[in-house]
Amino acid sequence: MNYKTVLTVCPYCGCGCGMYLPVLDGQLGQPIPDKTHPLSEGRLCIKGWAASEHVVSPDRLTQPLVRTGDDLKQATWDEALDLVASRLMTLRDRHGPDSLAFLCSAKCTNEENYLLQKFARTTVGTNNVDHCARL
Repeated sequence: MNYKTVLTVCPYCGCGCGMYLPVLDGQLGQPIPDKTHPLSEGRLCIKGWAASEHVVSPDRLTQPLVRTGDDLKQATWDEALDLVASRLMTLRDRHGPDSLAFLCSAKCTNEENYLLQKFARTTVGTNNVDHCARL
């Protein structure tokens, strides 16, 4: 049996509550609040308590899928990312950068959300960025 806990920060909002994620034989468990964290002091909101559920969901996609006609087929990450980049740039060039919008996710870290808005503004050229985290 291989058990460890990983100290991390809750990804849901800017508060940065501290938590431990237990890992047993490579399987992620429910978060454990960090009692020594100066902000959260051993507490988590409902989103923090559920922070790992999407990672272990049986419905989670683990490989990219590309639509061909009415069907979805598995693709490599390079194939999928090249397709997305190509289609985004085609839409931008054909309809202008403000024809595109980007929605950030509460299931990403603040740093990942920052990178998405930076990409939208500098690479695509639009300020159409919003975030779904509403506490």
